Amino acid sequence: MHSIATACRQVLKTPDPRAKVMAARAAARDWRLGRLAHVFDTSMPDRPARPAAPELLPPNRMPKRGKGGSERGRIALIHALAHIEFAAIDLAFDMAGRFGDQFPRAFVDDWLKVGADEAMHFALLDRRLRQLGSHYGAMPAHDGLWDAAAATAHDVLARLAVVPMVLEARGLDITPITIERFAAAKDGTTVSILTRILKDEVQHVRAGTFWFESACARDSFEPETTWGALVNRYFRGMIKPPFNDSARDSAGLTRDYYQALAES
Repeated sequence: MHSIATACRQVLKTPDPRAKVMAARAAARDWRLGRLAHVFDTSMPDRPARPAAPELLPPNRMPKRGKGGSERGRIALIHALAHIEFAAIDLAFDMAGRFGDQFPRAFVDDWLKVGADEAMHFALLDRRLRQLGSHYGAMPAHDGLWDAAAATAHDVLARLAVVPMVLEARGLDITPITIERFAAAKDGTTVSILTRILKDEVQHVRAGTFWFESACARDSFEPETTWGALVNRYFRGMIKPPFNDSARDSAGLTRDYYQALAES
């Protein structure tokens, strides 16, 4: 029987987008069916394998996308979202494979489900790009999400604080605005995809918050002050409004966490 660590590493080492989606789905299915051992016998790579395209640029060299009004602008925005979901597949499987030995089995349950969701999100957005005459890889992208993962590879509390509780939580704030833009452009297909993604992302942020608080309780740390200190240390951006407070509350990420940083 293969180990869960081996399955997670295989997802991370698969560069082709379609093959990565298939590997993610297979790993999640095999874990759910009891075909993978809860064993952490191999390390995760420092960086995941990436396809030849898209070209990865520093964030400050990324071309302006506009606001999604024109078809070209909408395609650029969908491409950017697809790249986020593609990177999120690796983030979820790295979370399970790198840190799973520090938690009960339910930790792996949650992050493999997250990884399978992210694979589904990417597949939906990639299909939408093709319906619009484009494809994933047709435009440049940046690797900022994995930069955050690399900076927190040594500390699960830092990883949970920054990736699900800052970066994914920001998606809860921005996605409703993005949905409105596509609705205004009468792009109901993309609206439906983004509505599904928003619903799932609430669960992903909830998983991050739950396991962050569980680890804090285990180590006798105060969650909100610990989170603030970790974000100040490891997150290079700013915590700023607008905040989707209702979605954040549903995910357990209350204003007690982020209000002080937002006001500083």
